[in-house]
Amino acid sequence: MNQRFDIPAPAARRLVCARCGAEFACNLSSDCWCADSTVRLPITDNGGDCLCADCLRLAAKPAAPH
Repeated sequence: MNQRFDIPAPAARRLVCARCGAEFACNLSSDCWCADSTVRLPITDNGGDCLCADCLRLAAKPAAPH
């Protein structure tokens, strides 16, 4: 007997940006804002969590020359 089980998508997590403290939703699926973002940063090993969209863009900008 073949049965199909529909597994619901996980609920969005409410996160607080590790940099600015803004609250935002994290969907662990392809419809999360970060899935469409072209900005990529390495994952740190300092225990930090996700950044909001604005802080992610700022963190990925190259430093201005002095």
